[in-house]
Amino acid sequence: MIISNRDLVNHDLILSEALFTGNDSKEVLADFLASKTGKALYDDTTKLWWTGLSYLAEMYLEEIALKQ
Repeated sequence: MIISNRDLVNHDLILSEALFTGNDSKEVLADFLASKTGKALYDDTTKLWWTGLSYLAEMYLEEIALKQ
């Protein structure tokens, strides 16, 4: 099985978010993949996965904050 950089970044972000919030990782994964950040991560044209975990986490947290 080949694991892409995107999948590794996604995995790290989900685990970090689940640990930080105390939410179930499956719930965090579903929320992330439905978010603009999650969709952008898997859009090849954005190359967002090159930016690294810290940038993605910041972007996702900003997106969540704007929704609240």
